[in-house]
Amino acid sequence: MPPTPHGAAGRLRTTPAALLTVLLALLTSALLTAPAASARTDARRAVPSATLTEVTGFGANPSNLQMYLYVPASVTAHPAVVVAVHYCTGSGPAMYSGTEFASLADRYGYIVIYPSVTRSSKCFDVSSPQALHRGGGSDPVGIKSMVDWVVRTYGADTSRIFATGISSGAMMTNVLLGDYPDVFAAGAAFSGVPFGCFATTDGSEWNTACANGTVTHTPQEWGDLVRGADPGYSGPRPRMQLWHGTADTTLHYPNFGEEIKQWTNVLGVGQTPAATDSPASGWTRTRYGGTGDRAPVEAISLQGVGHNLYTNGMAARVLTFFGLDSTGPTPPPPPAACKVRATTNAWNTGLTAGLTITNTSATAVDGWHLGFTLPAGQTVTGGWGATYSPSSGTVTATNVSYDATIAPGASVSIGYQASHTGNSAPPTAFTLNGTACTTG
Repeated sequence: MPPTPHGAAGRLRTTPAALLTVLLALLTSALLTAPAASARTDARRAVPSATLTEVTGFGANPSNLQMYLYVPASVTAHPAVVVAVHYCTGSGPAMYSGTEFASLADRYGYIVIYPSVTRSSKCFDVSSPQALHRGGGSDPVGIKSMVDWVVRTYGADTSRIFATGISSGAMMTNVLLGDYPDVFAAGAAFSGVPFGCFATTDGSEWNTACANGTVTHTPQEWGDLVRGADPGYSGPRPRMQLWHGTADTTLHYPNFGEEIKQWTNVLGVGQTPAATDSPASGWTRTRYGGTGDRAPVEAISLQGVGHNLYTNGMAARVLTFFGLDSTGPTPPPPPAACKVRATTNAWNTGLTAGLTITNTSATAVDGWHLGFTLPAGQTVTGGWGATYSPSSGTVTATNVSYDATIAPGASVSIGYQASHTGNSAPPTAFTLNGTACTTG
């Protein structure tokens, strides 16, 4: 028998069978992937951009939550995702209209999920044993399904999934980070309580002892509650930002300290702040395990503020903590040189101030934050051309959509109304995106 042929002749002799195998494999792959790709395309078409839209059929949803979605027209490739969780008596649409996460998504290109409770209380389940364990059922499972739907449909970046919430939503933020530490990169909780603090076994959604701030544990005990939600997990834990008012009479202020104990323990950092400052009048900010904007734990205490502490401007600070206040992983270009002209028109207890911001560089400014300090006794009561936060002390004016870009040599005019106790002078120093401006 002659030897088996090699080279081109040998390859040709085996081609028909091999070719048939390859064709069958390609056909099978096409049949399996084409419907999935088509489904993703259809899902995207069903969610119009820049419009709050309800999504149904998103996956496992044992407690019948509703899913509302905001996809900006400028959504980035592989976008980040922010889950914004409402307060008791609220809803997804109320959270959409009452916070700035959607308008900031227009600037930074991430997607916002707004879960919405359908049970009569309109409060999220942060109490039942099912809610406090990974995959245990109830609301966290439905919210996780919403995240999975967005990841599948938009190719979202699974390393940039975040949660934030107010009151009941803040408590759910704590729960989500405990139940799904591999899903969420960080959270921001406004007026919440620690993970597990609201636990009940009688079916009640309310825990009076926790609400009154009388439930205390050691840091290790609080940390063990979080670790027990997903006992098989040993990977990195999500960072946490905490906000609370000292005059909160709904979820009392001691809960703030207990949250700090819990999350510093979970993240393995000390109980002593690495940095303490006051970013706004009446605010005390402590950072644990680091001194920068993305410390493992950041806690902001608001002196004399009650339960309803969220105000415009805070969402931008959340995005800074999340690392979403830029359109991509590359830091934004250095801010342009600037000049600010400030004038006031005063009466006995009030004033209006006009600010003209001029870009004196050769590079366009695309999105801006103007920082300045109000004279003592002045409090902003309204404004135009920008959002202002906080209302006194060191203030940041953030552009609105129609004046976000300042071309080289161009100017924008903004202003505010303020009350005063005698000093009606304008601010004397300004920064634009962190760079000092000239005045005059």
